[in-house]
Amino acid sequence: MLETIQALAEPTRFSILRMIRWEEKSAGEIAGRFKNITRPAVSQHLGVLRKAGLVTERRAGTSRMYRLRPEGFAEIKALLEDFWDPRLAKLKAVAEKDEKQRGRKK
Repeated sequence: MLETIQALAEPTRFSILRMIRWEEKSAGEIAGRFKNITRPAVSQHLGVLRKAGLVTERRAGTSRMYRLRPEGFAEIKALLEDFWDPRLAKLKAVAEKDEKQRGRKK
């Protein structure tokens, strides 16, 4: 999971993930969207994302196509749910109790 978090923490990689969130794009299309980053640097970022399991790569002729891999986020999603769900449940219980008490005072 640490590898996934580290991959997400870098702003360029996060931008790449947002770019391919809904549709597959070629490495060239992705690199073309960055003005201050070289194509080899974008390729390195894509390699990090692939190694972390966040994207898939396939060849289409001479192009490499990249697509988001939602299941690569499963561990982080579970961690966040484990962290937030109990707290949200407590907050909900307190809010409902408060609402009931306000209803009695009317």
